[in-house]
Order: sequence, then structure tokens, then C-alpha cells
Amino acid sequence: MTTPASIFSDLQARGLIAQTTNGIEAHLNEAPRTLYCGFDPTADSLHIGSLIPLLTLRRFQQAGHTPIILVGGATGMIGDPSFKAQERKLNDTATIRGWVEKLQTQTSRFVDFDTQPNAARAVNNYDWTHTMDVLTFLRDVGKHFTVNNLIAKEAIKSRLERDGAGISFTEFTYPLLQGLDFKHLIEHHTCTIQLGGSDQWGNMTAGTELIRKTLGAEAHVITVPLVTKADGTKFGKTESGTIWLDATKTSPYAFYQFWLNTADADVEKFLLYFSFRSVEAIKTICEEHKENPGLRKAQRMLASDVTCLVHGEDAFTTAERISEYLFGSHWTDGEKKDLSAEDYAQLAQDGLPTTTSFTEGSIIEALTSAGLAQSNRQAREFVENGAVTHNGESVQTTDHQLSTNNAAFGRYHLLRRGKKNYALLVHA
Repeated sequence: MTTPASIFSDLQARGLIAQTTNGIEAHLNEAPRTLYCGFDPTADSLHIGSLIPLLTLRRFQQAGHTPIILVGGATGMIGDPSFKAQERKLNDTATIRGWVEKLQTQTSRFVDFDTQPNAARAVNNYDWTHTMDVLTFLRDVGKHFTVNNLIAKEAIKSRLERDGAGISFTEFTYPLLQGLDFKHLIEHHTCTIQLGGSDQWGNMTAGTELIRKTLGAEAHVITVPLVTKADGTKFGKTESGTIWLDATKTSPYAFYQFWLNTADADVEKFLLYFSFRSVEAIKTICEEHKENPGLRKAQRMLASDVTCLVHGEDAFTTAERISEYLFGSHWTDGEKKDLSAEDYAQLAQDGLPTTTSFTEGSIIEALTSAGLAQSNRQAREFVENGAVTHNGESVQTTDHQLSTNNAAFGRYHLLRRGKKNYALLVHA
């Protein structure tokens, strides 16, 4: 079990330290600390790119430190310019307020607000910025930053050097607002550490500069690495889009499958990043995985651990059951395993290629329209060769019809061609 003093070593062993200010390890060794991480409301849900800082806050709390989750009701109105190719679209106040509420609920699942003496806290930077007038901001905050220093920060510098892009004064002030957040939290919550992604280094050190110049106090920054995949493709993106933490945007089944399909080259790193098992246990399972990669023991551990963390054990059990139905022994052991209406709804949401507003038709028409056959002739051959199932039952004849009468729960037709080719047809 990690302690206030051992947390830094554990994070290092997991590869979760990207950059730090000088003296951070000694600062952590001296006493339990309060740290914060900010999340701007740029959508109505966070995606899995936000999981590492969220889970790192959780690790700090389990080690005895106090986490603060800041949702940026104010900074979300401005837009973070960090390494963005162009200016962010400004959203209206009502939209941002709604997103703030959703993110506050979502992020609160990852830390404990009841455990004492280091119960988590939640704050919104709109609370201490919306009453500050522009003259006060310029005198109390802006005075302590030089333009030379700001444009030297890599996130802003990259925008200035991009032809035709530039940066508005609105986004240029973003590091000052983030610095003001850190100053407010050290004054009102004795928060001495800010946690964030490595792309936030420039914004985060703006806070340590402001605190040093105005309060003469010690403050620190820790950044965690941005997740990359061994093959160079972007982490958290699939053919169907972004992997969200909200179950209504990415179903628990699709979420589970994302982690289950992790490449062998990435699975140990992802386990160290996202699992709360010990480093030793992870190393052991990865050695076992190398001996027999086909069993995908490491991927199964990763998928179960992260799905349980984000969606709970019941959602994991459901995702595992759907996966077993589609790809497991259901098709060979002769035992009937049915899906529930909720299972079909997850598959229709984002789990399988799905045709909605289906009316009725023959199996031949269904196979071709769903893309499981290239022509009616090919569809007939698949049926005649016994390669097609409809809701788990083998289709015996090319005259087989699909209607609400033989749809699962009066709505769903799950078609399988071969071992792993699926499509779902849904009645309106």
C-alpha cells in the first residue's frame, strides 16, 4: 500500500511522472499534501484521455493526500490554447453551466468525498472569478507576467509560429486565469500541488510564478504523460469515434471492447497507467501473457479493471456477458445464452454495425442490406452453407423472413455470418 511519502516512487514505477518542479519529492515526504487537477467543460462528458489525471488524483488520495477536483466554469468560457491548431469555439454560458454540472458528477466518482481526514473536495473556478472586474485582474494578476515570458511558453509559441493562425488576446490570457486558480486554492485550501497533463506545463507553471511573486510561498507542479500507442495511432479514438466516460455516449460494452482490443505492445504500459493492481502483480501477469498471448490474460485484466472503475462491476459483468455471447462458447457448447433488452440496446448504440428503422424482409435482403453479403447470390450461398444465424439460431432456408414476430423483444434481429461477422437490424 502506498503512503504519503511513497506515492512518488509508485508513480515513477508506473511511468506516470512526465515533469515536476524541483523539490517535489521532498515536499511530498514532509507531510500529507493537498493537490488539485482542473478539467474544463469542453463537452458534456470527459473522454478516456482524462482518465490518467483522474486516477492519479485517486492514487494520491489512497496514499493519504487530499485531492481537489476543479471544473473550470470560468476557464471553459475562454478556451485553453495549448497546442491547439486554431481558436476554440466559444460556447454560451448556459451550455457551459450544464456541462460543468455533468462533469462535476462524472469526476466525483473517482475520488472519495467522505473519507477522513483527507476527504476530496470539488470546486468551480467561476465562483472566484465572475465577480473580479477587469482592472483588478490586470493589476493583481496581469502585472506579474511579462508578454515575453508568455510567448516563450511552448503552447502559445506554437500558435504564434503557425502561419495564418495566431492567437486571440482571450486565449492569450488563459495561463493567467489558471495561475489565479492555483493562487486561490493555496490561499483558501492550502493546496500546494497542481496535477495535469504534460501539455499543460506552461499553464501550470504560471501558477507557481504567480504564487511566488505575490505570496512568497512554495508551490509545485506534477505532469503526467499524454497517452500514446505503440503503432502511432491516437489513443482513445476508434472507427466509431471518441471513447467517452459517459455510458450514454460510449456504451459499457464498447468501452470494455476498446480495452480488450489493446495491442500486446501497449498492454503492460496501460495496465501500469490505469490499473490499481501493484506494479509487481502487473509485471507477473504480463510475463504470463508473453508465454501465451492467445489467451489475452493481460488484456482481459485491463478491460475488467478499467470498466469496473469507470462503469461499475454490474456494467463490467454485462459487457463480459455480451462479449461471451458474440465471440465465446455460446456458438459451440450447445447451451442457450440469451441477451437482455438492455444488452441489445448497447449493441444498437455503438456495439455493432446497426440498421435502424428496419421494417421486415427476407434473410437474403437483410444480409445484403446489412453488408454481410455483397449480392443476393452470395447471401443465398452463405445460408445454404449453414454460415448464417439469426438471434442465435441457425438459418435453415433462404425463405426465412424477419419481422417483429421473430425479433428479440419485438425489435432486434442479430445476424451473424461466419464466426465473427455481425450486424444488427432494429425495428423503429
